Amino acid sequence: MKIYSLLGVLLGSLHMASAGELSRVAIGQKSIPEQAEVRMQLVHRMQHYEANTTHAHDVYDASVYSPKSVNILDKKLKFYVQSLEGESTSVYSLKSYQLLKVIRHRFTAKNQYLFRDQNYFDYMFRTASKQVNVFDGKPVESCFSHEGKYLWVTYYRRSYDINAIDPSALCIIDTDADTIVRVMPTAPLPKMITCSPDNKTIVVSHWGDNTVGLIDISSNQPLKFHYTAQIAVDKRIENPLDTSVKIDRDNNCGNCIRGTVFTPDNRYVFVGKMGSNSCSVIDVFNKKNIGSIKGMRSNMRHLLIHDSFIYLSINKSGYVQKANWRELIQHHLKHGSKKAFKKWQEVFVGPGARTICVSPNGRYVFAAVNQSSQIAVVNSSSMKVVATCLADSYPVGMDISADGRLLIVTAQGKSNGGGNSVMLYQLSYQ
Repeated sequence: MKIYSLLGVLLGSLHMASAGELSRVAIGQKSIPEQAEVRMQLVHRMQHYEANTTHAHDVYDASVYSPKSVNILDKKLKFYVQSLEGESTSVYSLKSYQLLKVIRHRFTAKNQYLFRDQNYFDYMFRTASKQVNVFDGKPVESCFSHEGKYLWVTYYRRSYDINAIDPSALCIIDTDADTIVRVMPTAPLPKMITCSPDNKTIVVSHWGDNTVGLIDISSNQPLKFHYTAQIAVDKRIENPLDTSVKIDRDNNCGNCIRGTVFTPDNRYVFVGKMGSNSCSVIDVFNKKNIGSIKGMRSNMRHLLIHDSFIYLSINKSGYVQKANWRELIQHHLKHGSKKAFKKWQEVFVGPGARTICVSPNGRYVFAAVNQSSQIAVVNSSSMKVVATCLADSYPVGMDISADGRLLIVTAQGKSNGGGNSVMLYQLSYQ
């Protein structure tokens, strides 16, 4: 099995390198090897690159414009796709895969009632002197709260803020009506957002200045949600004052914090630093950063916890790493940052490991491998790749259904067109 697994990764890499063009896989594409313990098949796709399709399940959808993240809401038989450049959230049926609604993140004089907070702590607006809440939002990541009642969506930036140096924002969507019910300010360039298991706290990480924000959501009423703290990860950075020159915000971001996950006891939040080989630990109860854990590979992008284990995707070098999260916390409380944690298991999945997700039973980890345009399937016990499946160019976001039978993957847009698609893979297990 190991030989076939490595072959799958290599074939995916050769697929992109030899073609020298964008990857467009056909409906019906299957994973290899055919008799793996997990099998994948592309059964449906929404895409924004070919209007004249020849397959009934290959649907042209103009609302899919550089999709970044996807969230499945099983109990309401829907899923939500955040399109960064489309400045919209597309809502689909989980049964028919039909587009139900497009939620536009556009704020004008007519919907200013959505804004209750005029300021975010001590941050100042510099690219707009008035009407700061009139903008189009560029959605990045999202999470549910209140058992799926609300969907929280972060905005990379406000449309007038070219360099993402001003306070950005997030919105709260009521998933019954699929409408925005509130918009809250954030620090510059928020990315990951996550909800505590006890449904009392939302944490949003800010790529733009090394900070995280804590929001009290213990009330069931969106108008009562409020910030309780803003915490620096090492040191809050100040963004340049010159707004006339375009800044590379993918790299000029300090620690470039992104992956953010709660421990199951609601006590701590791990915040990954893509710009280093460590992650910070936030003590949620005491609302403070208690230091950094070292020992994992550098350039981690996504963090998640399932049962006793924390999983990391390592972007550039292309690994998925695993450790016991309790041992990680205990090590940190005992040694702090002085001693690296070394009890990691890992597997190579291919350069550009982006979003990861775990099957509901915890047996498999799925990884979006951006550079080789494929999905890697890892056995979480052996930490070996057991299957791979090709995808449209630049897969980036994913989510898995509660029954473990459907994996939805987004392929981002780039200057060359990119993937610009949402792929639905049927999963089966031996």
